[in-house]
Amino acid sequence: MSKRKTFAVVNGGGDAPGLNAAIRGVARSAINAHGMRVLGIHNGFDGLIWPEGAKELTEESVSGILPRGGTILGTTNRGNPFAYRTQEDGKDVVRDYSNLCLENARRLGIDAFVVIGGDGTQHIARDFARKGMHIVAVPKTIDNDLSATDVTFGFDTAILIATEAIDRLHTTAESHHRVMLIEVMGRDAGWIALHAGIAGGAHIILIPEIPFSFQAVSEAIRQREIRGCHYSLIVVAEGAKLPATDPGGKPIPPCGPGTVANTIAFTLREMLHKEIRVTVLGHVRRGGSPTPFDRVTATRRGVHAVDLVARGEFNRMVCLRGMHIESVPLEKAWKP
Repeated sequence: MSKRKTFAVVNGGGDAPGLNAAIRGVARSAINAHGMRVLGIHNGFDGLIWPEGAKELTEESVSGILPRGGTILGTTNRGNPFAYRTQEDGKDVVRDYSNLCLENARRLGIDAFVVIGGDGTQHIARDFARKGMHIVAVPKTIDNDLSATDVTFGFDTAILIATEAIDRLHTTAESHHRVMLIEVMGRDAGWIALHAGIAGGAHIILIPEIPFSFQAVSEAIRQREIRGCHYSLIVVAEGAKLPATDPGGKPIPPCGPGTVANTIAFTLREMLHKEIRVTVLGHVRRGGSPTPFDRVTATRRGVHAVDLVARGEFNRMVCLRGMHIESVPLEKAWKP
């Protein structure tokens, strides 16, 4: 009798709505369609360094998780086994635990991995594939910044939440005649800001891909006031590139996520002499129940990933092209 095929599912990076739907799709397809055994690796690739938490996924263990946000496996966006940072004797140390992960995978009897994650996670998956690990990747990120796939699951939920927030801020901004800035996530990509900004009727959208000047923003606000519109909504992507200096020539210090909109607001207050408020949506867009679209597309990708494992088609990434689920070579899944 041939050995029952065992593979593991691991997710890494930030959580995203739809992760549990993907895990459920993987587990149910593996068990019901292919008769395979599937292990859940907890807390990203940390669970291969310390594999005691690896547990077999069953129909019972994934029952009821479809509408849940987060991930039942836990996750981390700091654990890179190829460059794992720890502290020893009060000093920062970087160690390569990749061979330990491979040994633990062999000890657990794992034949292949379904790796669910964004850019950083898929780079780790690619490096493991180069060391001989059988990988099928499933793209996940609210930022929608992965190449080779039209949309990543989690993105639809993120723009829905951001759009609802903009709708609510719209009415209070109009009532109080205020300029309001809304900062949204997205890393170095402006997809969330652009889509939510358009859907929410924002008057100005600042994204990393297009440089802006304070003069242009303030002039747009003044022109609205001339037309009798005494309020403005500005959606700011957290990766928006600030000008090097303010209009007075003073250098603008570097700022990261959560502070970009506040930095912009400080300068605009001085230029416009208006009351300006800032709302940073932050992680609220990563939590909560996924939209039906994200539930369906995550499930479809999980099922397709298992089909690839069953056929022995490894080192590929599942992708969405139009309405069709396909796959591409892992090495070509993103821009270098």
